[in-house]
Amino acid sequence: MKEMKLLNIVGARPQFIKVGPVLRAIAEHNRNHPDRPIQEVLVHTGQHYDDEMSRVFFEELELKEPDYHLGVGSGSHGYQTGEMLRRIEDVLLKEEPDWVVVYGDTNSTLAGALAAAKLHLPVAHVEAGLRSFNKRMPEEINRVLTDHVSDLLFCPTETAVENLRREGITEGVHLVGDVMYDSVLYNAELAERKSDILHRLHLKPKEYALATIHRAENTDNPERLRAIFQALEEIARGMPVVVPLHPRTRKRLSELRVNPEGVSVLPPVSYLEMLLLEKHAKIILTDSGGVQKEAFFFRVPCVTLREETEWVETVEAGWNVLVGCDPKLIVHAVRAAKLADKRIINPYGEGRAAEKILFSLLESLGKW
Repeated sequence: MKEMKLLNIVGARPQFIKVGPVLRAIAEHNRNHPDRPIQEVLVHTGQHYDDEMSRVFFEELELKEPDYHLGVGSGSHGYQTGEMLRRIEDVLLKEEPDWVVVYGDTNSTLAGALAAAKLHLPVAHVEAGLRSFNKRMPEEINRVLTDHVSDLLFCPTETAVENLRREGITEGVHLVGDVMYDSVLYNAELAERKSDILHRLHLKPKEYALATIHRAENTDNPERLRAIFQALEEIARGMPVVVPLHPRTRKRLSELRVNPEGVSVLPPVSYLEMLLLEKHAKIILTDSGGVQKEAFFFRVPCVTLREETEWVETVEAGWNVLVGCDPKLIVHAVRAAKLADKRIINPYGEGRAAEKILFSLLESLGKW
């Protein structure tokens, strides 16, 4: 029997995390079914190209080296997406995969999906159906367009399935759970063994706030960015505030000459270190979708620095509150935060999303 060839396309830090469980599921399948092997090709677009955001992640998560590194780098959305389209197309023509698998909502996601669809190669979208309903977010455009050219849509939640149904997408939709939850379950224990970041930063568990800011709607708007750091300065008067700083955010703060008083600003930390910081924080402030979910997984109260979220389940469960960038609202939300009901059912699955994804891909080709 001809082996199945899967081509995974990643390019940004959250996608490295999401592809990990799928790669492990493929390795497990190949060990258990040597007569029905899966050939896997990993393509890294280079969207996150510096060592702090890319190479160290592959090393720490023990991911295989990409088979192709396209080296696209930074640039405007149009330039970046266009370059990715051109370079991904060359790879697809050479590899002729049975499935092209894309992850999340970045420019790498959209470019991979479009390149495959135009070559009539089947596309599978992991983390399909998410909607913030804010089309000013580049990620929202990427999500919608990717979903509408995909053949298999792997949804993390019931809400995502319903979002697709409202847009007329019902064929090829699978509720599988969240690969990020798979990843947290696999890596949280590893993080406790391998990292001593709390000791190095002199932090006590449940006595500090952790903040991350990276979305363009915040970093590229001087008023919003100043307001957020004004709030962090106020919070820092009552407890330590730690901010692993995205390179784009660091650049914007430097341009604005903002030097937040009393706030511990760090370089980007590794994924395992970030998991530990999240797990042991008293409260998390973020504009990241992934961090919102990880806060929920660890049952840490979260304050989201946006007006909307694609992860509505975290809000409905009482573990997340949306505040935008108003300093008074941010500070009030932190001071008012309390633990919600820890007994709530996890809407993101039971940690077997990657296994279900692989089963559906194989089943679609009659190879399971």
